[in-house]
Amino acid sequence: MQTKLVIFDCDGVLVDSEGLGNRVLVEFVAEFGLAMKLEEAILLFKGCKMADCVAVIEQRLGKKMPPDFVTQLRTLTAEAFERELRPVEGIEAALDKINLPICVASSGPPEKIKLALRVTNLLPRFEGRIFSSYQIGSWKPAPDLFLYAAKNMGFPPPSCTVVEDSVLGVRAGVAAGMGVLGYTEQSEAHLLEEFGARVFYSMHQLPSLLSHY
Repeated sequence: MQTKLVIFDCDGVLVDSEGLGNRVLVEFVAEFGLAMKLEEAILLFKGCKMADCVAVIEQRLGKKMPPDFVTQLRTLTAEAFERELRPVEGIEAALDKINLPICVASSGPPEKIKLALRVTNLLPRFEGRIFSSYQIGSWKPAPDLFLYAAKNMGFPPPSCTVVEDSVLGVRAGVAAGMGVLGYTEQSEAHLLEEFGARVFYSMHQLPSLLSHY
């Protein structure tokens, strides 16, 4: 079935936040005695819900994090986003050429998604069509978020194409019965292809890929 709706992940797909967000995390957990490399953090936490990230950190440290750890981390991340966050290269030009309904479906809290889109000037393109795992209490790789987005937008799953950058997101899209385009670097292409994504390496490719998908 030809694509009728495009469902975008947010972090790493619309906004260039994976490196920035994980840099904040690495610097913050270092204060608690956990040394991590940025590349390791990105690999571990890309697409993960916060509770799972915290569980990994606690397991490595062998102790519980303070009750306000997540609140502090989200504040630090928001401050970094306000200062430094940029859109993914080529995404604005790609969106200009996509003549299909679009929406966002992200594991992040609604306020984080809106902040990321606002500071990158992408919010007007998605206002009113933002779907968060926190709204339904279900996270990728479960298909529920993508199914929820499709239902609210009024499209059957087989007519939807998901644009993702994480293994968890690709698995969720495939489980939802949707087409999945995986945005990644060539060195990591096999990770997304293995779970059923058709990979691409530049947002400038996206409009033509969608017209043939």
